[in-house]
Amino acid sequence: MKAILYLLVFFIPNTVYSQSQRLTDSNKIGWYTYNGDHQVAKKWSIHTEYQWRRIDFIRSWQQSLARIGAVYALTPEVNLSSGYTHLVTFPYGKYPVADLLVPNREHRVYEDVEWTQLLYRFNLQHRIRLEQRWMGESSVPGKHQIDSWEYASRIRYQLEIQYPLQGSTIDDHEFYLTAFDELFLNLGQEDNVYNQNRILGGIGYQYTENLKLEVGYLHQITRQSDLDPATQRAIYEINQGFRINLIYGLNFTRKD
Repeated sequence: MKAILYLLVFFIPNTVYSQSQRLTDSNKIGWYTYNGDHQVAKKWSIHTEYQWRRIDFIRSWQQSLARIGAVYALTPEVNLSSGYTHLVTFPYGKYPVADLLVPNREHRVYEDVEWTQLLYRFNLQHRIRLEQRWMGESSVPGKHQIDSWEYASRIRYQLEIQYPLQGSTIDDHEFYLTAFDELFLNLGQEDNVYNQNRILGGIGYQYTENLKLEVGYLHQITRQSDLDPATQRAIYEINQGFRINLIYGLNFTRKD
């Protein structure tokens, strides 16, 4: 099963991207993100997350994403979680999504299984996420009013790797390398299975076990769900830029 997932991550995006019948839209992106798992009981944590996604690195909006969820530690290596995501997509690029003229809202519910393993000095973290999505639609282009909600679902697989640069483990006040590849596949859509792929590579610094800062280069290839109205060709976004990620967690179970 793991070998199949690796093949999907590395080969499907390249196959889809090589198709000739497509339109491409390149954007420079800057993602400024926060992630925090806050422990509230021996095996339970609250996940909080916000992503401030920008076009032209910082000049204008791409998306705003807020997420909250509950995390259960099944074992020291395996976590189960579920939660809610609120996403706002703004008009950007040469081919705004579905001729988007105003910000568009999306509600999601998600379920995760996440497990970690140590391979030599590499810390590997796998995550499989299922998402149920409700995307707002307006019958009048350019109007903020949402008349209906379109339902869709997808599955995501992410492989994240961290490598210590000082010693055999990542400890406080030390740098480390970080990278991930995440593949998104639509469910229930035979003619449009591929959704997007994200690849990131960068460096991180661990101030403490619960406070880290990461900076990396981000490459995103996304296929829009709708065809270009004028040419009926698929639209692919090729977004490149960087991500700054703050990881901060609190432990509410500690007693002073």
